[in-house]
Amino acid sequence: MDAPFGRLLTAMITPFGPDGAVDHGRVWELAQHLVDTGSDGLVVAGTTGESPTLSDDEKTALFRAVVEGVKGRARVIAGTGTYDTAHSVELTRRAAAVGCDGVLAVTPYYNRPSQEGMVAHFEAIAGAAGLPVMLYNIPGRTAARIEVATLARLAENPQIVAVKDAVGELAFTTATVGAVGEGMAVYSGDDINTLPIMAVGGVGVVSVASHLAGRQVKRMVEAAAAGRLDEARRLHLALAPLCRALFLESNPMPVKAAMDELWAPVGGPRLPLMRADAATIAAVRQALAVAQQA
Repeated sequence: MDAPFGRLLTAMITPFGPDGAVDHGRVWELAQHLVDTGSDGLVVAGTTGESPTLSDDEKTALFRAVVEGVKGRARVIAGTGTYDTAHSVELTRRAAAVGCDGVLAVTPYYNRPSQEGMVAHFEAIAGAAGLPVMLYNIPGRTAARIEVATLARLAENPQIVAVKDAVGELAFTTATVGAVGEGMAVYSGDDINTLPIMAVGGVGVVSVASHLAGRQVKRMVEAAAAGRLDEARRLHLALAPLCRALFLESNPMPVKAAMDELWAPVGGPRLPLMRADAATIAAVRQALAVAQQA
């Protein structure tokens, strides 16, 4: 199965300055860093990028900054999905206007639409601007799941090319891969599940851990894609403690605190999220040391 956006996509954090505004200079530097350490694509203004607390103008400026920062070296996927179809369509048009390569469209959250409503919602986004769409199936956050039969229907739309699977059930993922065939690439939406998902036919990962261990994550997904299972398993086990540590508190609190301490100032998250506590940061540091030895 082809990987339409590459094997390793990083769900990019959004750096903030001391005044709480988006730090576009740091955004540019971070985009460069992530590409230099293995990312084939960057997902901008997704969950890890704190999309719920970004305004539409902030999102558009972020999309533009990352497109200009990577200069074609990686695909830029804009987080444009909301629980409002018209709003999602408008954000998708904005993403296309500034040169993004695709969009990430999360399951409409809070209002819990029917499966028919989801189909209509995603097809409206797919038809908005000609950009390829990656669906985002994460019922733990949205309180609604895109079911396998619905994914199979959406896979028939040539603009809907991928799904980020964060359902957390390997049996569901297995059924998804079987149902969508070559019409839709399946990406892991949880770092800890990347190798199991690739083992049943997934193509790669939308990663949080790649902020800190991008080279190791890239080696793992490439080994898995090439069938080098022993190498992929060794890297998976070395990365597993980091994957767990980064979710000891709500994402992106741990990864943002770790990047702030270990890479460069990126600011804390916006309320209602808080900076991760010292024990979490210590766990991330310890786990990163294990990953970096792989």
